Amino acid sequence: MRRLINLRPSRQGTFFLGALPFAIVLVIYFVFSSLRLAENPADKLMPAFSTMGEAIVRVAAEPEQRSGTIVLWADTGASLVRLALGLGIATAIGLVFGILNGLIVYARVTLAPFVGVLSMVPPMALLPILFIMLGLEETSKVALIVIGVAPYLMRDLALRVEELPGEQLVKAQTLGASTWVIVARVVLPQILPRLIDGLRLSLGPAWLFLIAAEAIASTEGLGYRIFLMRRYMAMDVILPYVAWITFLAAISDWVLVQISRRAFGWAHLGRGA
Repeated sequence: MRRLINLRPSRQGTFFLGALPFAIVLVIYFVFSSLRLAENPADKLMPAFSTMGEAIVRVAAEPEQRSGTIVLWADTGASLVRLALGLGIATAIGLVFGILNGLIVYARVTLAPFVGVLSMVPPMALLPILFIMLGLEETSKVALIVIGVAPYLMRDLALRVEELPGEQLVKAQTLGASTWVIVARVVLPQILPRLIDGLRLSLGPAWLFLIAAEAIASTEGLGYRIFLMRRYMAMDVILPYVAWITFLAAISDWVLVQISRRAFGWAHLGRGA
């Protein structure tokens, strides 16, 4: 008797099953959109796919009359720069303090309680403070991402360092390794896969913080455009923008997975078959 947990789909079956939920969502949207438009052709809540296609062409291929820029690509570039800066700084802080808190006892007893409390502060509640202290320019938007992501990475990496077998640290010290050598040759190689996993889990919150900051104070960016179009109930633009953000996040996640698998293949051995 074959158990359910031992069943494996073929490659074609895997592709079909992965695409099935997306197809179901699209069919449901098409049905309800058609029903609403049949009742009210001027309905803006669920525009037809053709209407969204026209809007996509307008924002992705036609220059804006006032600025001369192509709106979608200008917004995407601005948002990705902010996101990359925020995640880059948060990663550096998380890596340094994660190793410090996990490996050095004095650092752990000094900083771990503060980091724990800091991670409980809702980043969105700090947004007005950041705007007041840092202004409405790029610094406050990047800072919000850093504040929202760095504490999580610090705690996660510190836990991973604490989980390292003590025998490894003892053997390294027996062979004469200094603290810095232990960090570089023993700790760092083993926590980098965990760092990439932490970044993957942080992509969603990072986008949330970015869009919120752009919606409140910005003149370009994906979040700015969505909330600008909200005033006109332009769902034909809002929905493609949401889909585009989702696509960018999914691509970023895929890239991180590929980096992890190629650079740290050993960390993926034994993961879900």
